[in-house]
Amino acid sequence: MPLTPDERKLLQQQCRHHINGFHSPSPAKQFRALADWCEANQVEHDNYGSGELIERFERKIAGLLGKPAAVFMPSGVMAQLIAAQIWAEQAGLPRIGLHPTSHLALHEEQAHAALLRLHAVPVGDRLRPMTAADLAGVKQALACLLVELPIREAGGQLPEWDELMALQALARQRQRQLPLHMDGARLWESRAYYGKSYADIAAGFDSVYVSTYKGLGGIAGAVLAGDESFVAQARLWQRRMGGTLVHQSPMVASAAMQLDARLALMDALYQRTCSLAHGLAGLPGLRVNPATPHTNMLHLYFDAEPEVLLDRRDAIAKDSGIWLLNHMRPTDVPGWSYTELYVGDRLLDIDNATLIPLFAQLAQG
Repeated sequence: MPLTPDERKLLQQQCRHHINGFHSPSPAKQFRALADWCEANQVEHDNYGSGELIERFERKIAGLLGKPAAVFMPSGVMAQLIAAQIWAEQAGLPRIGLHPTSHLALHEEQAHAALLRLHAVPVGDRLRPMTAADLAGVKQALACLLVELPIREAGGQLPEWDELMALQALARQRQRQLPLHMDGARLWESRAYYGKSYADIAAGFDSVYVSTYKGLGGIAGAVLAGDESFVAQARLWQRRMGGTLVHQSPMVASAAMQLDARLALMDALYQRTCSLAHGLAGLPGLRVNPATPHTNMLHLYFDAEPEVLLDRRDAIAKDSGIWLLNHMRPTDVPGWSYTELYVGDRLLDIDNATLIPLFAQLAQG
């Protein structure tokens, strides 16, 4: 009999290894580490976004991205809505372009339309990154184009560097230079593939959003970067949207204390992801997308129904003490399922010799 949700949760907690993501301390341990770091660095609370901690963090992120200025915000949803609004207001045109699987399209209850009255035009194919050819096919005028790097819903795919440069070049030719906004929620994970600095990757974008919890492990939050005028407008819209909280120091400090260490891990995490993908290649009943990973994220496709795979996962967990995956979702192909694997430091503790036989068992039963 399949386990109940509560039984599965207990089994997951009892496993000695989890391969998805980063080691996650309990709130008590996280808060103790945060308190120690704040004491060691003499951190004081910000006051509605003003203060040494938050301003220093904003300058550091702006420097990493090669932008003149940046502003911390409590969420990425707010940051991206603000970016879209600024470019639409500047253009006098309530129409933006975005990838069909953009976070704005799939996960925000159409906030851009409901709150800002912005019309979103899908650009490109949902199974791959956006290209210059996709933009060339858009017949409507756009206030800005949102480009996600990498595409999460396509297994963390990135456009090749030449493709990205071609997209940027075409945007500069359109409509007196079509502004490009980067949805860089997982930009931190993209540098290893390109072999370029974050500033180099962000150079062709007029505005950039990055997460401070995805990859970095902060409690929550985001940073929106651009030129001085753009960021000044972003601060105004942040206040209008209720995002200038009285104290944002807990969110900022939790990201700031891990920033350098997490970024330093990204090369090793990418190499570990490639090694795992290579080890999984050719296993019957399993496909990796993309076959050669672009980031420390990939999608695993299985020739079995989701519930069958979850039952197999549970059996493997009982026998091995290793929790292989969290969720399974059906695909457009009947009978196939997929899961997302984000490679954090947990996977650095487990080698392929241990994992590959377990995935073979998961795929084949």
